[in-house]
Amino acid sequence: MSTSDPRFFFAAERTLLAWVRTGLTVMGFGFVVARFGLFLRLLAVQHSAAAVSRFGATFFSTAVGVALVLLGSSILFFAARQHRSFVRALPPADVPPPRRADLPSAVALVLGVLGLALAFYLVV
Repeated sequence: MSTSDPRFFFAAERTLLAWVRTGLTVMGFGFVVARFGLFLRLLAVQHSAAAVSRFGATFFSTAVGVALVLLGSSILFFAARQHRSFVRALPPADVPPPRRADLPSAVALVLGVLGLALAFYLVV
C-alpha cells in the first residue's frame, strides 16, 4: 500500500496560482493608477483647466502606481519562495512523477522580475 498523497502538492500549486493571480492583479491596478495621472494631464491640457495641478496629480498617481506594482512583484517573490520551500518539504512520493516541482516557482519569479521592470519603466 502506498502512502503517497499528491493532493498536498496540488494544493500547494493552487495556492501559488492564487497568489500569482493576486500579484498580477495588484500590478495591473498599479499600472492603471500610474497612467491615470497622464490622463489627468491630457484632460487639463484639453480643457485648459488651471485648477488641476499637473505635476501634483501626475507625481502622486505615478508614485502610488509604482508602489502597487512593487507590492505585486513582492507578492510574486514571496509566493515563489513559499511554494518552493513547501514543495521541498514534501516527501518525494507526494510529488507526481511527470511534474517539475520548480517550474511554477520559476514562472512566479519571472513574473516578479517583469513587475520590477514595469516599475522601472513607470519611474523613467
